[in-house]
Amino acid sequence: MAERKIRVAVVFGGRSTEHGISCLSAGSVLAHLDRRRFEVVPVGITRAGSWVLGPDDEEQLRLKDRVEPEIVDGEALTLPADPSSRQLVSLESDTVGQALSGVDVVLPMLHGAFGEDGTIQGLLEMAGIPYAGPGVLASAAAMDKEFAKKLLAAEGLEVGTYEVLRRDETTLDEARRSRLGLPVFVKPARAGSSVGITKVTDHAELDAAIAEARRVDPKVIVESALSGREIECGVLEFPDGEVTASAPAELRVDSDSGWYDYDSKYLDDDTEFDVPAKLSDEETERLRAAAVGAFRALDCQGLARVDFFLTEEGRPVVNEVNTMPGFTPISLYPRMWAHAGVDYSSLLSILLDTAVARGTGLR
Repeated sequence: MAERKIRVAVVFGGRSTEHGISCLSAGSVLAHLDRRRFEVVPVGITRAGSWVLGPDDEEQLRLKDRVEPEIVDGEALTLPADPSSRQLVSLESDTVGQALSGVDVVLPMLHGAFGEDGTIQGLLEMAGIPYAGPGVLASAAAMDKEFAKKLLAAEGLEVGTYEVLRRDETTLDEARRSRLGLPVFVKPARAGSSVGITKVTDHAELDAAIAEARRVDPKVIVESALSGREIECGVLEFPDGEVTASAPAELRVDSDSGWYDYDSKYLDDDTEFDVPAKLSDEETERLRAAAVGAFRALDCQGLARVDFFLTEEGRPVVNEVNTMPGFTPISLYPRMWAHAGVDYSSLLSILLDTAVARGTGLR
């Protein structure tokens, strides 16, 4: 008798400003999942937050003429927070309440708020469905740049100089501006993909940059610009609990903005990548150790991509930890693991097998 396939719900889209990037990642994932082992249920989340049966078609989830794909409609679904069922349930008028399918594991291919920040992880914990990637705490902490930096620094990892503006703070006073110097990067504290970020080279530009960041998040973080080589390193957990880091990769940006902004990441062809980065053996091992250290400092599981600046003195400074890195055709995370001999399909299988082995609940 043939072994039953593992039923995996790939969830994508979502309410964040990274909706389109999530769809791009999902398109690549759907194209590379091993259908001999996995039965796939594509679940799209619209920008308004409605859950629908999504397309299982890479062509519908491609970038076309610089326009990102979007989840607009489909058969309405819900996931009850009931650990005894693990069922996706239809909300369509003629089949309302009918179970669409049981789910063995979820691959939450969501980026940004309402997906990568611990929210869907909490729902899946309530529903008792294993899921790929870090849990509630790690997802929430990594998404919030302030608390990520605090936890990383507490474990002895170097982070850059920063200031935080909470909802009731309008701008930085002279003392805080002097501490940060110029240039600075003004960012939404809880967003990714470089959305809402402005590079500020003159304090006259600061308030406008804060307003731009607050279009995404009322909490803003202002970071001193870091100099050095931009290095990324992938971390992967295997089903037996082993955690290892890939060889680092380097990115070099040749864009009008002069930094790795949204267009450079996803729309333009102005960034060069070295996979692996041209580093000494000592630098490589220092970065790999720091990547695993950051993974453990935030209590991550499953996977993460750790972004560094490597200073002229060879010190790795952690910039961010991404708990669900991009899986688009040009994303560095799968490319780094491909260089290590783990192809895209095998990488997805490892993530899902690890999730099933880990289960839900306290661990």
